[in-house]
Amino acid sequence: MCRLFAITSDEALSPMTAIEALDVMREGHDGSGVGLFLRDLGGPFEEMKEAPILSGIFTHEGIKRLDSYMMNLGFMTKYKISFKLPKKPAAGVPKRDVYLVRAYEYPGDWEGLSFQELGEKLMLVRLELREMGLANQDMIVFSFWPDVIMLKEIGDPMTVGRYMHFDREDLKARVIMAQGRQNTNYAINLYACHPFFVQGFSTMTNGENTAFVPIREYLMSRGFPGYTGFQSDSEVFTHILHYTITKLGLSLPVYKHIITPLQDDDLEKHPDAVLLKQLKQSCRRLIIDGPNCVMGSLPDHSLFMVQDRKKLRPGVAGGRPGRFAFSSEICGLDAVIPERDKSKDFQPMHLDTAIVGPDRQELSICRQTDRLHHLH
Repeated sequence: MCRLFAITSDEALSPMTAIEALDVMREGHDGSGVGLFLRDLGGPFEEMKEAPILSGIFTHEGIKRLDSYMMNLGFMTKYKISFKLPKKPAAGVPKRDVYLVRAYEYPGDWEGLSFQELGEKLMLVRLELREMGLANQDMIVFSFWPDVIMLKEIGDPMTVGRYMHFDREDLKARVIMAQGRQNTNYAINLYACHPFFVQGFSTMTNGENTAFVPIREYLMSRGFPGYTGFQSDSEVFTHILHYTITKLGLSLPVYKHIITPLQDDDLEKHPDAVLLKQLKQSCRRLIIDGPNCVMGSLPDHSLFMVQDRKKLRPGVAGGRPGRFAFSSEICGLDAVIPERDKSKDFQPMHLDTAIVGPDRQELSICRQTDRLHHLH
């Protein structure tokens, strides 16, 4: 099993906050890798919320190809983080040439585009770069999006965090998701390392999705280029979230109804039975099979956690106004928010969606048996 930790905070935090939470849960991951998703950034990125940020790992040759490609498109570097690494990598961490976190100015001919149009173009650039890097493994691209940084590496999370100096002042965020990997694939592919990302939506999962193949086929038939990659059976959770909200125009609580619809008897009694029956029928190929605990982040900075019916992967939510976290284990919460009211900690069951909104003032619980107050 992997271990997950997600935190949302009024104050921008170091990624080491999440790494420390993973470290106290280390018996639940084998140190084979770590993935980080940062959004609502602090530090120097605070002043450039609109600038798209490219995150990835490059060889020296890959950087040359990247620079040539981006200059041809008209992107100019606005700000970058330089990772000054020791000559000898830390134990268990591969030697890399360049960890890249670089904010860009948009090309001049992109001015006047809507955010949706910008989002389509940014996604296509990311996919093109990813494709360019596959043959020689000289470019690994995790995200290219405003106000988002993603970092992934093989190795023990704490070792990687110290090696890459995640405690630096220019790397802080108010929303952080982190996963400590349990390697279930023999060869570790960083594209299979959670969290996953598409157009501002990100999720990570502890579990396995045995319904992966029909879900992948359904998503690939949608004609949307971002539903691609599929290096992990859990990546489709991000795609389904994006599909639910951007393509179907539905709300986060409906996401749970799509991936784990109610049993037919419960559907009959539901106040929104007509709609939910129709959804269950039309989206039946998106129904997941577990066990899975899924945590995710939306473009509006909301955080959420859901469980499937099998409820075999642990997850707990807790915190205080201004700082809430989701964790695979209570000791992760204790490490990062010790001063919370622990009697209000909540462990979502299979009908629950635990949500902390962008104001970070409370933990709210939507149950699938409740009326859908906000459909869109």
